[in-house]
Order: sequence, then C-alpha cells, then structure tokens
Amino acid sequence: MTVLQTERLILRRWTENDIAAMAAINADGEVMRWIGKGFPATVDETRAAIARWESAWEERGYGLFAVEVRETKQLAGFVGLSVPTFLPEVLPAVEIGWRLGRPYWGVGIATEAAKEVLRFGFQDCNLDEIISICQVGNHASERVMQKIGMRFDRETIDPSAQRPVRVYVVGGRLVSPICN
Repeated sequence: MTVLQTERLILRRWTENDIAAMAAINADGEVMRWIGKGFPATVDETRAAIARWESAWEERGYGLFAVEVRETKQLAGFVGLSVPTFLPEVLPAVEIGWRLGRPYWGVGIATEAAKEVLRFGFQDCNLDEIISICQVGNHASERVMQKIGMRFDRETIDPSAQRPVRVYVVGGRLVSPICN
C-alpha cells in the first residue's frame, strides 16, 4: 500500500473511518464553491466518491491520497492524481488536485502535499507530464499550482459544469496513464 510522508503530513489510502470527516468537508459550501457546479455533497455521495477513488488506485496504481495531519491524526482532505475525464480536451492526461477542509487553508498543507504527490507521480509512476485544473476565480488553487512549479497552459470551459477553467501543466509529454 502506497503511503507518502512529509514533515507534517501522512498521505495514505482511504479507510471506512475517513467517510464522516471527508463528508463534513464535502458538505461545506465554501469548500465546494469551486468544485464542479459548486454544490455541497452528501454523505452517500462522499462514500461513493471514496469508493471510486479507491478503484482508481487498483486500476491505475495512483489516486487521491487521504491527507492526515501527523500531529493530530485528523483528516485534512485529499491531494492526489486522477484522470480528468470531465475535461475531454486535455486527455490523455493525469491531473493533480486537492480539496482540504477550511481549517487547513492558508497554512501550506496543499503545497506541501502536492509537492510530494508530484514527486510520486514523476519518480514512482514515471509520468512525464502532470496537469492541474481549477475554475476561473479560484486564486488559492492557482497559487498552489504556481508554487509547485506549474505553468499556465490554457483557459477553456468545463463541459460538465459549464464553468470556465484554467489548466496548468508541469513536465513534458505523458508517457502512460498507469503507474507500474
């Protein structure tokens, strides 16, 4: 089982015990403001999402990590790799993304975890390119993208939500969407 560690964080696979904490994050309208159509998610939707995230791990060898704060053992949210099927024009691609609860905003957790996930993607999964996508106006996510060395690639429309998004990229060409 893949577990990554940083100075303050443990990035690990999901467990049943994570559902309630992630559901609380997903139920926060301010957290979900920049996700899809901007609606909070229910506990059942969160449970289904975690099941999909775990399936992606089995299928691809990478996925979204549960981010646990070492000191408190609290779930902060997720940071990880996925295939952005919601935006067909960028495929084939692997995206790095994150979603953290509000208590973890503005303290460098997204950047710290994202740097380690990029290392994992490039070194362990042999990816040659990783993208990141955020809705226009989500300046906090754009700052994280810039801090981890990504460069602006394009602005387009997310057809699943009909909202404008910005695509950032780091690396060269994608070798394989499967981590060996």
